[in-house]
Amino acid sequence: MVGANGQLGSEINVLSPLYPQYEFVFLSEANLSILDFDAVRSVFKVTKPDYLINCAAYTAVDKAEADREIALKVNAEAVSYIAVLCEEYKTGFIHISTDYVFDGNASVPYKPDDITNPQSVYGDTKLAGERLAFRNNPSTILIRTAWVYSEFGHNFVKTMIRLMKEREEIKVVNDQVGTPTYAADLADAIMKIISSEKWVPGIYHFSNAGIISWYDFALAIKEETGSNCRVLPVPTSQYPTSAKRPAFSVLDTSKISVTYSLQITNWRGSLLKCLKRLTTLLPQHED
Repeated sequence: MVGANGQLGSEINVLSPLYPQYEFVFLSEANLSILDFDAVRSVFKVTKPDYLINCAAYTAVDKAEADREIALKVNAEAVSYIAVLCEEYKTGFIHISTDYVFDGNASVPYKPDDITNPQSVYGDTKLAGERLAFRNNPSTILIRTAWVYSEFGHNFVKTMIRLMKEREEIKVVNDQVGTPTYAADLADAIMKIISSEKWVPGIYHFSNAGIISWYDFALAIKEETGSNCRVLPVPTSQYPTSAKRPAFSVLDTSKISVTYSLQITNWRGSLLKCLKRLTTLLPQHED
């Protein structure tokens, strides 16, 4: 796995003891730059992996607007080379992508084969990576996801918990809707795909179930943590950012659910699981 220190990579690491039939190799930016193609090839030569999960990405959405070159290298060029190596070594390639490949103008959940139309450099470079992955390795399994959070790394849930402790009032946009994705649930889905030994190439969507706004999500965090902080809804226009966010980020997960017999859980239940782990099992990961 590459990108091992991110939210998803960390959650797969947590799950790895449940799959003793596999030998896991977790590679982070600290010990492998995916932009160093010679180093990446050396890893393939040594490990000859049966599967490779690419969790590495340039995800600084706003910063990417002024840093297109490096975002393109990480999100597209590196993906292209990894896909080539996976094809060469007959390695099952699972690549993670994003809802940002869509323009956010839909009114029904996006299906994997819907027309893409990214509105940001981040989305554009991720879409370029998708296309290069399939061009160089038609056997790729590509999973788009959205609104990812976890007890690891930096994310909306941990930010809200921190701000609700620091402030009496916060404002959260209420005109961007989607579905949160608990990284632990996505990690579980990926491991079930691999362990099923049923390889069906193509594009899939994964998130938890339900449709909410960021404001709704913040309210749920407030309620479940017992915070007294006031949460006020505001339009996106009052929270300008360098990169345009999709107003609608709901993904249709029926394809991955049917193909791999996955049970897609509701976002609220998964939020509760994450909060429990944050406050009890893994307090050292709080910001």
